[in-house]
Amino acid sequence: MKNLNRFLRQWYDSSERLLVHTSGSTGTPKDIWVEKAKMRASALRTCQFLGLKPRDRALLCLPLDYIAGKMMVVRAMVCHLQLISVPPSSRPLEKLAVKSGENVAIDFTAMVPMQVYASLQDPAQKELLKKIRHLIIGGSGVDTALESQLRNFPGAVWSTYGMTETLSHIAMRRISGEKASSWYKPLDNVNIALTSEHCLRIEAPDVADSPIVTNDIAELDSDGRRFRILGRKDNVICSGAIKIQIEEVEKRLSPVVQGDFAITKCPHPVLGECVVMLTISSNLDEAKTWCERLLPRYWIPKYYFQVSAIPLTPTGKIARKDAADLALREMMKGK
Repeated sequence: MKNLNRFLRQWYDSSERLLVHTSGSTGTPKDIWVEKAKMRASALRTCQFLGLKPRDRALLCLPLDYIAGKMMVVRAMVCHLQLISVPPSSRPLEKLAVKSGENVAIDFTAMVPMQVYASLQDPAQKELLKKIRHLIIGGSGVDTALESQLRNFPGAVWSTYGMTETLSHIAMRRISGEKASSWYKPLDNVNIALTSEHCLRIEAPDVADSPIVTNDIAELDSDGRRFRILGRKDNVICSGAIKIQIEEVEKRLSPVVQGDFAITKCPHPVLGECVVMLTISSNLDEAKTWCERLLPRYWIPKYYFQVSAIPLTPTGKIARKDAADLALREMMKGK
């Protein structure tokens, strides 16, 4: 509540801008100034896309340190939603589940994948999760295993695409029900294209003054109106002149590899770079067996390292640079 009150004071002060922090998933976190008018425009666009109405209940369960949490508050103010706030945690529905006899149905909330996964583990919290009319999931990709658990949810579950610079999401894809899709659909007034390096280029004039060229390698559909994310440009491993997308390897393995893991890279005297798996599992032989069974020959890791934890950012994404540094330290131990 203290953080919420502090944000509201900043929102209603005389400044036309707010300071926000990036997550730092691929590098050093940074601070950027954003215009409040653009945050209002972003909030209105989301509410219109989802068909939210005044007095709908919105749950705030994300930290207000980052744009995702701030935008939940702005959406509530701009669209006159009832805002329910709970402390950010891995199980944000836990306290609401205790009050299951009361009317705690939620019309709209935003979570990161870790919160959704943890909520699914408790029967009472899972039932509350299923009652959410619009659940948007962002901060990192929704993996295949989690997506399959949400496929038959009665409410609308969405994976979002966006970043701090676009003031939260600029596109969504449905992952529940008959309208589920692997393609992201841009919101109104958002145009997309690919650069010569196949990176996504975004034009969203109501939230960004100039086009944004991302580091996300993407694919457009046949009409050029929807897109899929294949991975990040800076998450490519160039091994023996073969380019390997880290996220594609992880996506192939995530349904079967037990425990938290990450794919990263290390220098290699012959290949230039090589694929490395970090895993919290002590059963490296099993991980190796799955890799050899499921991956193309050039994708198979050269090294497997058991670690106590996978490096994560404050928003729950794999901290890619920290993962690569950890892999290098583990490799040097064996020399």
